[in-house]
This record gives sequence, structure tokens and C-alpha cells, in this order.
Amino acid sequence: MLYQTRDFGEIDIVQEQIIHFAQPVFGFDQYAQYAVLHDPDVGMEVSWLQSLEEPDLCFVLVSPDVAAASYSPQFPEGLSEMIGEGDYECWLIAVIQEDFTKSTINMKSPIIINWKSGTGAQVILEGDYPVRRPLMEEAQGVC
Repeated sequence: MLYQTRDFGEIDIVQEQIIHFAQPVFGFDQYAQYAVLHDPDVGMEVSWLQSLEEPDLCFVLVSPDVAAASYSPQFPEGLSEMIGEGDYECWLIAVIQEDFTKSTINMKSPIIINWKSGTGAQVILEGDYPVRRPLMEEAQGVC
């Protein structure tokens, strides 16, 4: 099916790419259908979480493997009841600033996706994780 997107124009998204959020992105409770989009020119470490209900709603996602090598969150109890059992993919929402060095990632509330069930959630982690950690903190030698 064709969807209009903020950053990619009109794109064809198949059913297998659609993620239903059982726990919505915080502050965006009215939107539950998303697709994760990749730009091959950027690589798989950065993706976009595009709302399929609101073309202008799109979040930049960063792989925790690249953004925070020491990141190893314990997911909350009940996550498997919410999004199903299986392997989970974890992403961090990034806020990209005009001055890229001031961009941040939210390590406290990752996006968790279960591709097997087609379900996702944004969760709040226990522990002392920053909500606005500088994106460039660990990656300065890489970028």
C-alpha cells in the first residue's frame, strides 16, 4: 500500500513492514501504526520510525550498538505479554539538532520491536539511564 512520508515522499509499504504499537510512543498516544524505514546511503545504524497515520510524524532511530556500546538494558516484566515472545529489536530515539554535535538520544525509553508478532512498544527502563544523552559522546572518534 502507498503511504505519504515526511522524509521519503510516497513509498510502498507491505504488511510485513507495519508495526502496531501496543504501548504508544509517549506523547503520541493516538498513533499506533508505524513502519521502520532504512536509507541504504546512511546504513543500518540509523532508521526512521514513520507513522502510517500521520505523514509528518517521523522519529529518527539510532542503533544502541553504535550510539552506546555499554548499553545493556533490562526490559520491564510483562513486555512479552505486551508485544509477544521472540527476539526483540531495540532502538533509541534521537533528537537531531541543526548543530549535529548537540544531538541527543533517549536511553531511558527505547523503542522495542518484535518483528515476529509485528508489535512494538516504547518502554521506560528501570535504572539510571539519561533521557537526553549526547549522541556524539561515545562516537566522537567514529564520526
